[in-house]
Amino acid sequence: MRAITKTFPGVTALCDVHLTVRAGEIHAVCGENGAGKSTLMKVLSGVYPHGSYGGEIRFEGEPVAFKDIRASEQRGIVIIHQELALVPQLSIAENIFLGNEQRSARGTIDWNATYREASRLLERVGLREKPQTPVAELGVGQQQLVEIAKALAKEVKLLILDEPTAALNDQDSAHLLELILQLRAHGVSGIVISHKLNEIRAIADSVTILRDGRTIETLTVRQATSTAPELSEERLIRGMVGRDLDHRFPDRAPYRGEDADQVALAVGGWTVRHPVDHRRTVVDQVSLTVRRGEIVGLAGLMGAGRTELAMSVFGRSYGQYVAGTVAVGGREVDTRTVPAAIAAGLAYVTEDRKRYGLNLLDTLQRNVSLASLPRMRRHDAGRRHGMRGFVDEHHERRVAEHYRTALHIKTPTVAEQVGRLSGGNQQKVVLSRWIHADPQVLILDEPTRGIDVGAKYEIYTVIGELAARGKAVLFLSSELPELLGMCDRIYTMAEGRLTGEVSRTEATQEVLMRHMTLRRTTRNGS
Repeated sequence: MRAITKTFPGVTALCDVHLTVRAGEIHAVCGENGAGKSTLMKVLSGVYPHGSYGGEIRFEGEPVAFKDIRASEQRGIVIIHQELALVPQLSIAENIFLGNEQRSARGTIDWNATYREASRLLERVGLREKPQTPVAELGVGQQQLVEIAKALAKEVKLLILDEPTAALNDQDSAHLLELILQLRAHGVSGIVISHKLNEIRAIADSVTILRDGRTIETLTVRQATSTAPELSEERLIRGMVGRDLDHRFPDRAPYRGEDADQVALAVGGWTVRHPVDHRRTVVDQVSLTVRRGEIVGLAGLMGAGRTELAMSVFGRSYGQYVAGTVAVGGREVDTRTVPAAIAAGLAYVTEDRKRYGLNLLDTLQRNVSLASLPRMRRHDAGRRHGMRGFVDEHHERRVAEHYRTALHIKTPTVAEQVGRLSGGNQQKVVLSRWIHADPQVLILDEPTRGIDVGAKYEIYTVIGELAARGKAVLFLSSELPELLGMCDRIYTMAEGRLTGEVSRTEATQEVLMRHMTLRRTTRNGS
C-alpha cells in the first residue's frame, strides 16, 4: 500500500500511509484508537472501494483496484472484523458458505458437499462442533474459529484480523494465536490489528505503527541476541503514543470525605436464572459491598457470571430474577427497571458498547445526554406548547462539548455520528453519559476492552478521579493486571458464585486465578 490517503467530511483519517507485507509473514498493525488502523484495512479489503481514497495498492506484484469486498476476496484477501459477521440463526456450515454456496449440477445447494467440506474446515481450525450446530449456541471464541474457517473456504492468501482476541479469554486467545501461526506455516500471510502488545510480540514478524493517520515506523520483531535486542512493549508504546508511559496506571488520590467508610452499594443474596433455561442458575446468592471512594474489582473466567450479575442488578436487564436485595447508601432501593436503577443512583457501562451502550446512528451530543434528559428540559418551551418540555439543545451541546474536551474525544464536532468514531472514543462517549448522570455507584464492565494503552491510561485516570470524588466503582475485567493496578479490593467469581475476596496488598495473578478456578462442590463434597 503506497501513499494511501482517506478523508471523511471534516476529518483526514489516513494521510500518505505506507504498508508492506511480505509473503508468508504475520504483520501487526498497532496504534492508538483513532490512528487509522481499521480504516486502512477497510481500504485494503474493498470496504472503501477504489476511487474513494488516494494512493495505490499492489498485491502479488500487480496493481489492484477493488470495487467491493467480493472483489478482494476473489484475489484471496479476506478480512475478519472485530464485530463478527455471522448469522446466529444459521448453522455453522451455512455461515461458512454464505454467499459461497456449494452448488450441485442442477444449481441447488449440495448439502452433502457443504457438510463434508465444513467438517474438513472445522477440523483444520480445531473446532469440534458439528456443522449443523446453530452459531447462536457457540461461544465468542468458537465463533471466531468459524470466521477463520469461512475465510479458508474462500482460499485465503492474506488474512486480516481486526482485534481477534479482544473478546476472548486467555485459553481461547492462546488457541487462536496458535492457529494463526499454523496458517502461516501453510502459506497464509496475515495482518493482525491488536492492542495486546504481548500477543504482537508473540506471533508477529513485523510491526507497523500508525499515529494520527500516518505511518510512524515499521519494526522487526526478533528474539533477543547480543547485537539485536528483543522488541519491548515499552518501545511499541513509545511509537504508538509518541511518549513513554512510565506507569501503566495513574496514581490515585484517596477519598477523604467524612463518609469514606459508608457502604455505597450492598448487594445481598442476589440470585438469577438463565433467561431461556429457567432451571439453570447463572448468579447464585451473590453478596458484595462497595464503599464510597472505593474501586472494587470483580474477576472471573468467561461464563463465571460477572456480566450477568451486573446486568441483572442494573434494571434486571438479564435473566429471570429469583431473589436478592440492592441497597444504595444504606437504603434498600428498587432496581427492577433501568429508569428505577438510574433514579436509585446506579450507572452501568456495558461491555458491549455497540449493542447496548450507544446509538451508533446518532450524534455524540445526543448520546451523552441520553441518561440525563430530564435535566435537559426547556420548561419555557414546554409551557408555550402545552407540553412538559423540550430538550434544551444549547445546554445539551455545551455539556457534550465539555466532555469532548475533558476526555479528549477525537472528533472535530459534537455533531459527529458516534458510529464513525474509533472504539476508544466511543467508550469515552459512554463514560461521559454516565458521569454526567452523576450516579453514586458506577458499574464498569470491561471498560477498556479493545482500547489502546494510551486511551486506557486516560480512562483509568477518569475512573480514579471519580473515586476521589466519593463515587463507588465496581470494576469488572478479564485482564488481571488491570484489576491489580486499579482496585482496592477484588472479588472473584466461578460458576455464578463468589469464591473469594482479596485485598490489594494480598492480590496477585496467581492468587486470583486460584480463586477463579474453584469448582462448585456437589452434595457429597466431590
